[in-house]
Amino acid sequence: MASTAPVRHARKALLWLGIIHLVLFAVLTTGVVLSNTKVIGENAASFEPKLALDLQGGTEMILAPQLEDPNATIDADQLAQAVAIIRERVSGAGVNEAQVSTQNGRNIVVTMPGEISTETRDLIKSSAQMEFRAVLTASSTFTAVPEENRTKDADLPKPTAKADPNNGSDTNWIDAEWTKKFEAWDCLTEMSKTPRTQFAADGPAIACEIDPEAGMAVKYLLGPVEVKGADISSATSGQVTNSQGYNTGAWGVNLSFNGEGTQDFKKVTQRLTSLESPRNQFAIVLDGSVVSAPVSQAIITDGNSQITGNFTQQSAAQLAQQLKYGALPMSFAIQSDQQVSATLGTDQLKMGLIAGLIGLILVAIYSFFQYRLLGLVTIASLLIAGLLTYLAIAILGWSADYRLSLAGVAGIIVAIGLTADSFIVYFERIRDELRDGRSLTLAVENGWSRAKRTIMASKAVNLLAAVVLYFVSVGNVKGFAFTLGLTAVADLVVVFLFTHPVLQILAKTRFFGEGHKLSGLDPSLLGAEPLYRGAGTFRERKDLTEVKAKDRGAVKEAQRRMTIAERKRAEELERRGGGTATAVKDEIEEETRG
Repeated sequence: MASTAPVRHARKALLWLGIIHLVLFAVLTTGVVLSNTKVIGENAASFEPKLALDLQGGTEMILAPQLEDPNATIDADQLAQAVAIIRERVSGAGVNEAQVSTQNGRNIVVTMPGEISTETRDLIKSSAQMEFRAVLTASSTFTAVPEENRTKDADLPKPTAKADPNNGSDTNWIDAEWTKKFEAWDCLTEMSKTPRTQFAADGPAIACEIDPEAGMAVKYLLGPVEVKGADISSATSGQVTNSQGYNTGAWGVNLSFNGEGTQDFKKVTQRLTSLESPRNQFAIVLDGSVVSAPVSQAIITDGNSQITGNFTQQSAAQLAQQLKYGALPMSFAIQSDQQVSATLGTDQLKMGLIAGLIGLILVAIYSFFQYRLLGLVTIASLLIAGLLTYLAIAILGWSADYRLSLAGVAGIIVAIGLTADSFIVYFERIRDELRDGRSLTLAVENGWSRAKRTIMASKAVNLLAAVVLYFVSVGNVKGFAFTLGLTAVADLVVVFLFTHPVLQILAKTRFFGEGHKLSGLDPSLLGAEPLYRGAGTFRERKDLTEVKAKDRGAVKEAQRRMTIAERKRAEELERRGGGTATAVKDEIEEETRG
C-alpha cells in the first residue's frame, strides 16, 4: 500500500488517539497506585467507576438548626437558602448524585453515596459566616492549660466613650462595659459552645484565634463588620508565596471580592496601614473564630486577598469550598446519622448494562446489513468511544468525585445511537460520491469534507442540550446530562482520530478500494461504477450528452480548470475508455496524489 499524504495523515491521527488513551490510562493507574500506597487520602482512585446512591447506597444525615430559642420558627426562605447552599457544598461539581431535601419544614435531610468523612460532615453543618473586622486590641497570648498557669491579659486602653466612633478602628468603641466583658472572656469556654455567642454586625465583637497544636490562643476585641463574607465572589486554596515569588510551603485561601467588597476592602486597608500595632491588623472571623489577623502592610485596590494561618492542604481546601458556596443563614447539628441501602441496586445496574449491550448488538446488525464489512469500522469506533468514556468516568470519579447513577447509564445507552448516527452520515456521503463516479480514495476525502460539517453541527446541538439540561436540573437528571455531554465529546474525538483515518487507510487496500461485493462499497450495488478503474481497465464509453442536466455545469467548470496537459490526458482517456471530464479529472488528481 503506497504511503500517500492522506495515509500519512491517517497514521498520525491514529497515533494521537493512541497517545490520548495511554495518557488517560497512565493517569488512572498512577492514581490507583498512589491510593493503594496510602499517598492519596479519602477520595481514592479505582479502575472501576464510582457508583451513585441509587446503585451503591450511602449515608443519610438529618440536620437540625441550632437556635437560641428551641421553640422559634424557621423562616421558609432561610431553609430554602440553606438547602441550596448545602446542595452546592456536597455536590461540588454537581456529579456525585447527593440528595438534599427538607423534613417537617424545619430539618434538612442530606443523603450521600458511600461513607462520609468527618471533614465532609463539618463542611455540611458549618454556617461559614465570614466577617472582616478591624482589631481594636488583643490580649497577651496564653496557654490552653489550667487558670493558675495562664498569663494575664495585657492592659486595655480604657478611654471614656465621650464621642461616637468615627470608623471601625476608633478606640471609642471600647467603653467600660466592653472592657469588663473582654477581661472576663474565656476563649476555651466560648469556643466550645454550640451555637457560639453572636455579636451584632454594627458593633464590637470578641473572638479568639486558637492554635490547637501549640496549645495557644489570642483574644481579640474587634470593631464592627466592615467587609461582609457575602461580598466574596470566589475562593480558592493554594500554596503561599513570599514577596519574591518563592513558594513558602504553607497553605492559604485566596479570596476575590465583588465590586462593593473591593471598595470596602480598599478603604479599610488604606486606614489600617497607617495605624500602630495591634490596630493595624484586620481580623478575618469565621463563625466566631478568628482564622487569621494579618497586619495590613499595603493598600489593596484590586479586591484580591489571601488568608494565611495554620492551614494544611485539606483544611485550606475545605475553607475555600465553604466560602465559595456561601454562608448558611444558621448553624446546624447532626441529629441522626445512618446507613441506607441502594434504592435500585446491582440488579438494576445489570439490567441497564444488558440494555446497552442489546442496543450495541442491534446497531451492529444494522451496520453489517447496510454496510457489509464496512460495519466493522462502526463497531470498532463504538468500542473505542466506549473505552474513552470509561477511562474518563473512572478518572472523574477519583478527581471530581463523579458517581455513575442509573440515569447516567441511560445517558450512555442513548449515546450509542447518537454516536452511530455520525458514522452513518459519513458513510452515506462516501456512497454518494461513489454514485457520482469517483474512486473510493476521492470519495473518502470529498465525503469527509461534506460530512464533518454535518457531524460537528449535530454534536454541537447534542452538547448544547446536555449543558442546558445539566445547569437547569438537579439530582439524577444532572447525571444523565453529564454522560450525554461526555459521550458527545468522545464521539467527536473518535470520528476525527479513528473513523476517518481508518477509512483513508482502507481506501488504499485492494478489498475496499476495488469495491468488493462484501465491502459495502461495491459501485454496482450503489447504482454507479467508476469511469476509470486504473491498471488499464475502463468501463463503457459514456458520452457527455448522457450526463444529467444538473451535472453539466460542473463538467464545463472542470473542463475550464484543466491545464493543457490534463485536457490532453482527459481526451486520451475518453478516446480509450470514455467518461465525463469531471470524472476523468478526478482520476488524474488521484494518480497525482498517489
